[in-house]
Amino acid sequence: MTHSDVRGPAPRFSERSAPTRQAILDAARARFASDGYDKTTVRSIAADAGVAAAMVMRYYGSKADLFAATTRAGFTALDLTQVPRHEIGERFARASLEPWERGDSAAMAALHRSAVTHPDAAAAVQRLIDTQLLPALKDAFPDDPDIEVKAGLMHSQGLGVIVGRYLLRLEPLASLDFEDLVRSVGRTLQHHLDHPMR
Repeated sequence: MTHSDVRGPAPRFSERSAPTRQAILDAARARFASDGYDKTTVRSIAADAGVAAAMVMRYYGSKADLFAATTRAGFTALDLTQVPRHEIGERFARASLEPWERGDSAAMAALHRSAVTHPDAAAAVQRLIDTQLLPALKDAFPDDPDIEVKAGLMHSQGLGVIVGRYLLRLEPLASLDFEDLVRSVGRTLQHHLDHPMR
């Protein structure tokens, strides 16, 4: 998954409102990253964005919907269709972990921390799998009937690395050379892709 810009949450709003919607989204992403889901309020996001709280609700509906929008806004599905099949595991591992390695994943860190205890955050993680990870793998492996299960296994593998290395900073994983990490994780992901479930 890679970082990208976002146009807005819904096409029913005019382009004139796009800067306001983006300001709200940026403020929400920063606030969720710094304070977590539970401590963040719509009022605090509105104040950071320089708008009324009612404007946040108008454009995004609720705190939960806004939280989900911040996760969708930050990432797009990786195109794996032009990658040789035997290289997809490592390519996916690199694309998934590089933002964390650069320190560009504050919003995702907040999401993963909150997902353990908050249903809205857990649902947002599920949406990332369903709308970004799974479509990328289905496009690359259109003939694999077990690709949904494999996507879940791949995500669980990546999640373990993210929690251990970037959130908990457990050693020796936290100090492992990044290229060694990518190769090792990539081999595991490739195993899931190459081997039948039955």
